[in-house]
Amino acid sequence: MSLITWTPEQFATNVSKHDIEHQEIFRLLNVLGDSVASGDRDAVGRDLDALIAYVAEHFASEEANFEAYGYPAYPGHKAEHDKLVAAALDLQKKFHAGETEVTADTAAFLVGWLTDHIPKIDKLYGSFLNEKGVA
Repeated sequence: MSLITWTPEQFATNVSKHDIEHQEIFRLLNVLGDSVASGDRDAVGRDLDALIAYVAEHFASEEANFEAYGYPAYPGHKAEHDKLVAAALDLQKKFHAGETEVTADTAAFLVGWLTDHIPKIDKLYGSFLNEKGVA
């Protein structure tokens, strides 16, 4: 079952590297959603770890472009990334300590974050980076 589907109309930033990374995040989130639905806690842990690791890589990738090209909204954008990473790492720690579970509500939160962040925040860097020659 797909929790989220990447479409160019809704999610394309027109920076191909980041669009490909976003598609992979969506795929990993859908895998996590399937694991949550299956009730397999080991799979949930493995898929949660994979998603968080990839999101961290993606954020670093975006932020490297922001720094390299002097993106003026970089500080605020990074602050949004930092908030999500802090929440994800806290969830990961608590999950592996047996203090909480990853649920359908957790997945819904992540879907909501992505469907808000990419169209409203990420799409703004697309034209800036395109003007700098990043495609």
